[in-house]
Amino acid sequence: MTANFDSGRYRQVLGHLPTGVVIVTGLDTQAQPVGVTIGSFVSVSLDPPFVGFFIGKSRSWPDISKGTLFCANVLSDAQTELCWRFAKDPVDGATNRFDGLEWQKSANGSPILSGILASIDCTVESVTQAGDHQFVLGRVTSLGTTDVTNDAMVFYKGKVGGVAIHGE
Repeated sequence: MTANFDSGRYRQVLGHLPTGVVIVTGLDTQAQPVGVTIGSFVSVSLDPPFVGFFIGKSRSWPDISKGTLFCANVLSDAQTELCWRFAKDPVDGATNRFDGLEWQKSANGSPILSGILASIDCTVESVTQAGDHQFVLGRVTSLGTTDVTNDAMVFYKGKVGGVAIHGE
């Protein structure tokens, strides 16, 4: 950390920038589902179709990255419990975050969670160290939307909520 840098102030100020929330899912080397909540998912390029996200210390990402495939599950504002479930270690006797959840396989075989707004299947194009995080660049291989009509989830000032766009 840079001398005299106020990391608390940094987080407080950057917390004023709303970010979308996804759960990145994949399969570990034993074909078991794994996932992690991400609040930094972004469209990178249309041609070729690239998306990306930043991942810090995570127990789940190393398992997902070994398979080189992942699916971004775009959360609705009604999925707060799901967001925090994948952001923290399993609780209440659960052995993994998927215990008791319904999901189906995406085109690349990664988990698509029930109730999401959209899914984005990817192959890992590159992983680049960026300070205390890694930037994961994914090549989009398949896209999907659902009939869910809720608003998208956003992370803002340390909390999750919905985004509503007004006007045309």
